[in-house]
Amino acid sequence: MSQSDSSPLSFGSSDLRLPDNLRGPLRAHLEDLRQKYLKRNWGTRVGFGNRPALIVIDMARYWLDPEFQIGSELEPIIDGTIRVLNAARKAAIPIFFSTLDWDPADPPSPQNAKLQWTVPEGKSDDLFAIDSRLNHQSNEKIIHKRYASCFKGTNFHEMLTSLRIDTLLVTGISTSHCVYATCRDATDSFRVIVAEEAVGERCELMHEVNLLDIDIDLGDVVPVSEIERYLEQHT
Repeated sequence: MSQSDSSPLSFGSSDLRLPDNLRGPLRAHLEDLRQKYLKRNWGTRVGFGNRPALIVIDMARYWLDPEFQIGSELEPIIDGTIRVLNAARKAAIPIFFSTLDWDPADPPSPQNAKLQWTVPEGKSDDLFAIDSRLNHQSNEKIIHKRYASCFKGTNFHEMLTSLRIDTLLVTGISTSHCVYATCRDATDSFRVIVAEEAVGERCELMHEVNLLDIDIDLGDVVPVSEIERYLEQHT
């Protein structure tokens, strides 16, 4: 992204956007930070490995429909994710989805004091089902998780290692929460590659800052087109 680019993101919640007069200077500052980290040999590339898998994080109505508590306008992220999915299916690599393992009977955690969930009674199956536009296939494992990370409290790590995966392609939402947490848990075992136009969230500032943090510390944030070219090698 150009340092002088001051156009707003095409996704998110309108009330959580950056003020127009701050966007350009913020992006310029983030790019300056990136260059300073690179001078310290921090933020260099991990690159693609030889055995990739794809994770599509939490692309369900509860996050994609702005009428819900934590939902927002994320149509461009759906479009980017579909592009990666199409390339992954053509290459016949392992594909995983995640969604929330919602159970209203679960005892509350301290984190629930920060985000007080409101889920309409009797509608959780619909709200947490994978969005139909992603055309989920029966051989694509759905990970039902209780925490932000796709790894915490699940057997996702074991499934990846049993397949001898060395590269985890990441799409989905939200950048600052479930995407970030999954990348954090993946980075010690796998090459993490995040599809830039296929991850997003409701808050513009949180997206920009956490995407840079992922790119500096956890994995490579690359354009969807670069992932498509990489997956063509596996077709």
